Amino acid sequence: MKLEILRFSENTKQTLGKFIVFDDYNCELAQGYMLELPDRKNETGVSRINEGEYVCIKRNSNKYGDHFHVLDVEGRKYILIHIGNYNTDTRGCLLPGSGLSDINGDGLKDVTGSGDTMDLLNDLLPDTFKLVIKNQIE
Repeated sequence: MKLEILRFSENTKQTLGKFIVFDDYNCELAQGYMLELPDRKNETGVSRINEGEYVCIKRNSNKYGDHFHVLDVEGRKYILIHIGNYNTDTRGCLLPGSGLSDINGDGLKDVTGSGDTMDLLNDLLPDTFKLVIKNQIE
């Protein structure tokens, strides 16, 4: 199984992407959106991670519940895919959602339905899977 993120928009505060979940036969199972920090050269706590391929594993913590850990991110640790709506909800992690809307009125698109989307991803994705991130920002 594979989770693919196609980044399509970036500003000084955040990056937006569309995600697609593919099964082992490359058939699309689900899609949604992903919110990340902007590109700040992979700097810890203030940047998105680099484009590329990663392995993810399921994880559970008191803070985030069931979520995913992105392994072997160069120069970084504990990059997670977890619930959140706003760019202020992440310090480098990836926040999934079902839609995009300016929830808090700050002029930036936020991800909506993050909890339900995280539940969907936890139901669909196995304990270990591939994450592919591609930049398609113009």
